[in-house]
Amino acid sequence: MTSFTAWVIPCLIGAAALMAELRGVDVLPAFIKGAKGGIRTSFKILPSLVAMLTAIHMLRASGLLEALVYALSPLLTAMGIPEETAPLVFIRPLSGSGAMAVAAELISRYGPDSLVGRTAAVTLGSTETTFYTASVYFGSLGIKRTRYAIPAALCADLAGFVGASFFTRLLMG
Repeated sequence: MTSFTAWVIPCLIGAAALMAELRGVDVLPAFIKGAKGGIRTSFKILPSLVAMLTAIHMLRASGLLEALVYALSPLLTAMGIPEETAPLVFIRPLSGSGAMAVAAELISRYGPDSLVGRTAAVTLGSTETTFYTASVYFGSLGIKRTRYAIPAALCADLAGFVGASFFTRLLMG
């Protein structure tokens, strides 16, 4: 027997096609036009994504990330962010999958009910993969100058890290 969740997406697609047909939209040409637009967008953002992923790999492989974590751990601790979660602070704005790997390692090392494990989990939900998101959105629109968007997003990430640490300690610590 198939689970209910296996039917959700096909039912949603079928309902959308049925509604479009009832409204007089020629579904197949509309779908093909949307697919072409999606492929064009993918090709527009591909160079930005390749450059960003290459930079992330170089940052991690060079050891610069570990040096940065070591150098700034006292500052993060002074801001209320547990020292053990410092790698997460630096990886999260760059890579969602990298941040998930760091958080999983923290949770397996310290436990899911520890302050570090809970802080890591709340941090993942409170922050964004800033550079990835910016490269996708700005790359798809062809925007070269992001002006204040990146600094503002990084400030929001910092607020998310501090808030996640503070509220985790307050409510669960």
